Amino acid sequence: METFEILFVDDDRTILNLVKEYLTNEGYNLTCVDSGLGAIELMKHSNFQIVFTDLKMPGLSGIELLRRIKEGRPGTEVILITGHGTIESAVKSLKLGCYDFLQKPIKLERLKVLIDRIIEQKKLLDENILLKKRLNERYKYDNLIGAHPKMQEIYRIIDRISLSSPTVLIQGESGTGKELLANIIHKNSDRKEKPFIPVNCGAIAEGLLESELFGHVKGSFTGAFKDTIGLFRAADGGAIFLDEITEIRPYLQVKLLRVIQEKKIRPVGDTKEYKINVRLIAASNRDLDEAMMNGKLRKDLFYRLNVVSIKMPSLIEIKDDITLLINHFIQKFNAASKKKIEGITPETLGALINYHWPGNIRQLENVIERAFALGVDKKITINDLPPEIGKLSKNSITDGISYSLRTNEIALIKKVLFKTNGNKTEAAQLLGINLATLYRKIKKYKLAEKPLQNANKYESQFAFLHNS
Repeated sequence: METFEILFVDDDRTILNLVKEYLTNEGYNLTCVDSGLGAIELMKHSNFQIVFTDLKMPGLSGIELLRRIKEGRPGTEVILITGHGTIESAVKSLKLGCYDFLQKPIKLERLKVLIDRIIEQKKLLDENILLKKRLNERYKYDNLIGAHPKMQEIYRIIDRISLSSPTVLIQGESGTGKELLANIIHKNSDRKEKPFIPVNCGAIAEGLLESELFGHVKGSFTGAFKDTIGLFRAADGGAIFLDEITEIRPYLQVKLLRVIQEKKIRPVGDTKEYKINVRLIAASNRDLDEAMMNGKLRKDLFYRLNVVSIKMPSLIEIKDDITLLINHFIQKFNAASKKKIEGITPETLGALINYHWPGNIRQLENVIERAFALGVDKKITINDLPPEIGKLSKNSITDGISYSLRTNEIALIKKVLFKTNGNKTEAAQLLGINLATLYRKIKKYKLAEKPLQNANKYESQFAFLHNS
């Protein structure tokens, strides 16, 4: 309770002394003052969360004190104290933001109940704001970027498997970040201090993959000039990532299946087996049901690999995250470049959002990197895009999106007010403006007269404003 500062304002010293003694004995941090002007002066130097004020006082009335407090510190709760015959005035004051009112003579127990209720509500509100902030900030997990529900589910899976080491099978189109996900899974596991070894099974010559994975002994085949331990043994205690698992030949899939089951490997040309403790993460960009039907993937191996399955979405599936990804890549290349850029123009963002992205996130990253390499000016423009994207955007420059500053300012304010359930203080904080500015804009655009239920539909319109 000592962290909650309470101010009690009344021109009657007898009431002040009574309240001071009672609340101090109850453990509250209370300051008393006998005038509204005195209260204003104290408010300049102290952060009072709760203010009790008499309605009728000489110099500055309780109503005027309420108005000034709410203008300067809208989060402070104000309770008006009224005498007989002034209840009507107190009710009117509720419209100015008064939390409640007490009638004289003051019942000290009622005073305590009000304080305890406000303290509890403020604690819950603070916890809720913190929770919202954490949820809103979950737009990334390590270097995985995305606020889309499909990305949120992937983040939850990473959290759930962080304390165990199940085999993981990642599926997704090329360029969706399968290796990045595998690396993050490893970095968030209890094996993170041990090696993480990625292997592109489709990039190793057919006759060499077995030796690469399991090792070989000297002389076991032409060119085997010395013993090698292989990648599985090199990753012992850590994880090995087998990308494009369907590129492994069926005979080698049998050997891999045995490694998973028995946790032992036998190098090529050796008669001895070696125990290993390796977490296996596999990935494929193919349709695995079709791969099993065509004999490209053994069913028994699929079932062994498919303990935890994660589907990486294509960029088109998480289109709403394109703005986040663009910002991420601009920050990444800004950090590595001597020349910094400020962002991207609205029409260019519209073009990127509406492109079909066959190469997914990797292609988007390449587009941003290309702009840096070609010496982009302060902002990335249509002319900085590759021809296949730039031509499409010039054929439909607006892509159905309004780029009117006024339209998008209205849309953004509506969206934030909807997000905060009409809480203007929180909305002003999210918008990065002061409360008075927000009220002026609400009045200017007459937003209070219009419902906010459809605010979500404006989201795509103002997504680019952070970069323009």
